[in-house]
Amino acid sequence: MEFATFILAAQRGYHQSSDSVIRNSIEQAVLSEQAGFNTAWFAEHHFNNYSLVPSPLMMVAHCAGLTSTIRLGTAVCVLPLYHPQRLLSEIGFADVVANGRLELGVGVGYQQFEFERFGVNIDEAPAIFSEYMDILLKGLNQNIFEHDGQYEKIPPTAISVPTVQKPTPPIWIAGGPPRMIRAYREGHNFFVTALHNGLETLSTLRESIEEAAASEGKNVTDAKISLLRCCYASDDQVEINSYLDNARFQRRLSEALHQRRQQSLDGYLLQETPTQQDLSLETMRENLPIGSVNRVIDRLLEEMDILKPDQIAIQTQLGDFDQKTMLRQIELWGDKIIPAVNKSHPQARV
Repeated sequence: MEFATFILAAQRGYHQSSDSVIRNSIEQAVLSEQAGFNTAWFAEHHFNNYSLVPSPLMMVAHCAGLTSTIRLGTAVCVLPLYHPQRLLSEIGFADVVANGRLELGVGVGYQQFEFERFGVNIDEAPAIFSEYMDILLKGLNQNIFEHDGQYEKIPPTAISVPTVQKPTPPIWIAGGPPRMIRAYREGHNFFVTALHNGLETLSTLRESIEEAAASEGKNVTDAKISLLRCCYASDDQVEINSYLDNARFQRRLSEALHQRRQQSLDGYLLQETPTQQDLSLETMRENLPIGSVNRVIDRLLEEMDILKPDQIAIQTQLGDFDQKTMLRQIELWGDKIIPAVNKSHPQARV
């Protein structure tokens, strides 16, 4: 089983400076390598405090110089917000400086506030994503490529810095069944999340995955699956509640943005507002791998048996959760949880 850290780089309020959020995120990525995680993933968002990373490829390039073995990934590059030609060049550059350690995650995007400020119609995002994926695959696989589509017309073009990994870096797609189906059709991997829900949602996710694979005549194992999950191991209830409170904060902002509202008092800092999707901290604790080390291990094994993912990506950067405490948590996963899971799970792999 592979393990990853997912680094959102959120800012809960002005008591956190933007530079401290970014530096803390980098510190978590570096420590993730030392603790034995396989991958560090970086999100992409714009123009508000939900996430401060405007370019996950820039984070990959920077962290490449501070690490040597951990794979570094984009989760995700929001394709409709890019010029695909420029993105291809930056993908090649990032993979070169990372010595072939880039994991390329891409997605459609969902925040209207971002799309409006890039001048992109969010209702066209799925169609733009589909065409831009076609362009990326051409540019990654051909020395000279061209494209004549609805959104882009590109004359014969060469990318001056191709990727180290051949034919391409591993490609991961975020999204629901249509994107899962494309992943199986073209041989990519994909991300899934059960949000803060429990085993029933994981069972439903597994059914969707199996249907997507069957629709393309593929085996489920033909694509790698990464499960993004909030997990936290501690006997300290204050720590646990702080982690859960920050996870719920993140979800509240995501829901507001997903519903195409910008809840902001000053044009930047989003207002945290309870939603109908809110769960109590007690319910979240029951649903998630949260609690003592043994409870987290047992729950992870149970979830792995249901969903059968290839990777668990745990959320380490949440709101204003204490940095020193989170660094200790990353070390704890490396010392105890990851070895125990890999020893106990019948399909474990190092």
